[in-house]
Amino acid sequence: MNPAYSVIFFTTASGLGYGLLAFIGVFASLGLLPADRWLGFWGLGVALAAITFGLLASTFHLGHPERAWRAVTQWRSSWLAREGVLALLTYVPAAVLGISWVFFEQISDGIALAALLVAITSTITVYCTGMIYASIKAIPAWHQTAVPVNYVLLAAMTGAVWFLALLHIFDLPIIPNTVIAVVLLAFGLAAKVNYWRQNDDAPVTSTSGTATGLSELGDVRLLETPNTSANYLNKEMGFKVARKHAVKLRRIAIATGFVIPVIFVILAALASGIPAVFFSLFAAIIMMIGVVTERWLFFAEAKHVVNLYYGETAI
Repeated sequence: MNPAYSVIFFTTASGLGYGLLAFIGVFASLGLLPADRWLGFWGLGVALAAITFGLLASTFHLGHPERAWRAVTQWRSSWLAREGVLALLTYVPAAVLGISWVFFEQISDGIALAALLVAITSTITVYCTGMIYASIKAIPAWHQTAVPVNYVLLAAMTGAVWFLALLHIFDLPIIPNTVIAVVLLAFGLAAKVNYWRQNDDAPVTSTSGTATGLSELGDVRLLETPNTSANYLNKEMGFKVARKHAVKLRRIAIATGFVIPVIFVILAALASGIPAVFFSLFAAIIMMIGVVTERWLFFAEAKHVVNLYYGETAI
């Protein structure tokens, strides 16, 4: 698949935003955060800015971005529409929480319910994002339960690390959140490696013979291409990444997305003051490089069965 940067930025930025928003919502609803307006301003501000940037970036891949609103009307049958509806709904309790927190320094009582709703809608929105891809049967690498699980887990992981950086900046208790961040980084790495291993070892599900219905006659191969120049399907569905490059990029994703962040999250916990803030922010920033690399591979390594009509023999 063509790894469009607009979609990559959408999934990574919105995942970060919803993950951070979920952590803020949970901790605020439990009364574990102080009603400091600047904490609310920067915490909710960063989360909502990332979400909004991600949602806007997703429209850049559309032929007619001005018609994007129509997708929301198909929520009964489309995971994309469900994601859009929930993304918009999340702004409502987030606005209630933000106004109360920033302007009135109040996050208890009824506002705690709004905070909990923020966490719930954020998590479900990310799940819907994963299901957009998991529901596509024509791409075997995506059509599996591991995809939405990975999306939710990586969103929680990125949210946890950025939430931890926020706590360091405001000099708030970080020990429980450090443990949570490290655990989520470890689970995220395990889930991603398992996903790659499953796809590498996956059996062939479709061949040129099954695609044409001629498998009973023997091996089927392409005699001549159906078009003389690349068309839309070749560009969008026929992207290929060399195996040696994929392996190298996987290593980069593992190092920058999981291993190095764990090291710096621990260093931040052992330090204090400015060094702790620097270590935590570095962990968050370097992690995003790894997540963007992982998401690029998620699209680049996926094969659409339509390629069986353009020279591929098995997918």
